[in-house]
Amino acid sequence: MSRQPLKVGHRGAAGHAPENTLLSVETALSLGVDVVEIDIHLSRDGHLVVMHDARVDRTTEGCGYVRDLSLAELQALNVPTVAQVVDTVMGKSALMLELKVRNIARQLVELTALTPEVPVFYASFLHSELLRIRELDPAARTIALLDGVPVSPAAFAADAQASYAGIAFDSLEPAFVSSLKAAGIGIFTYTVDEPRDIAIARALDVDAIISNFPDRL
Repeated sequence: MSRQPLKVGHRGAAGHAPENTLLSVETALSLGVDVVEIDIHLSRDGHLVVMHDARVDRTTEGCGYVRDLSLAELQALNVPTVAQVVDTVMGKSALMLELKVRNIARQLVELTALTPEVPVFYASFLHSELLRIRELDPAARTIALLDGVPVSPAAFAADAQASYAGIAFDSLEPAFVSSLKAAGIGIFTYTVDEPRDIAIARALDVDAIISNFPDRL
């Protein structure tokens, strides 16, 4: 019988509340997630903040690039800090922290080191950032994100020294999954919302399923 995969709330619980907000994180916790996934950018004045896009236009009433806005300006738009999310999930779930920009690995590792009671997975499409995290914390759990099926199925994750591969559901082919498992690499899959797709992911025995609707997992 397959293991029960970790239930990961995408951007909190983005199917139920505005993504990457404290409300979304709290909603995910109320739905019993094992892990809350959030996205991380850096404000103009050097604070780690929670936002998926490079710009704030889509998800807030503001406009402009996150990197050009101060923490005060971002907080006025209901953009939380990573520290606020850590405090919110304390004792309730783990965190999956997706690094959306370069050169924040050290700052992020130093921040999460302050709360070792919150389990953390570091994820990124920027695999060099994962290597930096591995240097800073050899025991870190890292997730190399990928959208597609590479020629060498496990090489991208091995090159990033990643603990897990984060694979788009549409790329979750059985042979790809088998190759990753054979290389000792765990598998997170995103973003899986439909019950039929959730059943497929479970049948492939992935380690974690990321969903906008974590109550369906």
